[in-house]
Amino acid sequence: MTTTQKVAFITGAGKGIGLETAKGLGKKGVHVVLGVRKQSQGKTALDILRSEGISADLLVFDLSKTEDHQKAYHYILQKFGKLDMLINNAAVWLESTSSSSSVSNNVASLDAKILKDTFAINFFGTVSLTQTLLPLVKKSPAGRIVNVSSVRGSLSLNATPGNAVYDGKVLAYDSSKAALNMFTTHLAYALRDTQVKVNSIHPGWVRSDMGGANANLDLQQGSETSIQYALLGDDGPTGGFYFKDEVLPW
Repeated sequence: MTTTQKVAFITGAGKGIGLETAKGLGKKGVHVVLGVRKQSQGKTALDILRSEGISADLLVFDLSKTEDHQKAYHYILQKFGKLDMLINNAAVWLESTSSSSSVSNNVASLDAKILKDTFAINFFGTVSLTQTLLPLVKKSPAGRIVNVSSVRGSLSLNATPGNAVYDGKVLAYDSSKAALNMFTTHLAYALRDTQVKVNSIHPGWVRSDMGGANANLDLQQGSETSIQYALLGDDGPTGGFYFKDEVLPW
């Protein structure tokens, strides 16, 4: 089956920024496929979207399982024939309760398992999924890949005194997002002669399970940059790192 309607696959879409991104894209006429680990959570998210008139499907999906990457590929291929937007939103923060917690530099004491488990989702899982779904994105007349990164992944800001990142270092999360940013630059270069655009985005500091209650943006505001770069026009940028229209330093 093929469709002329734009189709987006969003990982980590059962709640938070992922679900808000699905809402925002759905209201723009995009058919959204929710990648959600838990059936019950996904069903609740799907009901919310459909109650608002949004065209959506649910795919029970675990980013840490490569067999689920293949499942997503075959599901999207058979039902839609292509993928217009891949939103790599799923991520973990394992070093503290949330990014609003008091966290000191943990480089000398970080448990190796936390580092490995963080990279397994935030980097290796995302890279593997993207590689698997890339043939479907290339079938779109305007394929878009959005890697939801973080300003914490900026090497420049981590090395520059006087900004919010400098004194709040968390090695596993920060370095996993820096690695994701490198993936963005390499993938954009590989696709430079195609219609596919690839960008990293920073959603902002968002009141979510990860961001905590003290963050300055709500979930809808936190989804805006993902939506913006998923809907880029033909003249839009590729291979960059952005918060809304602001270019962020690598």
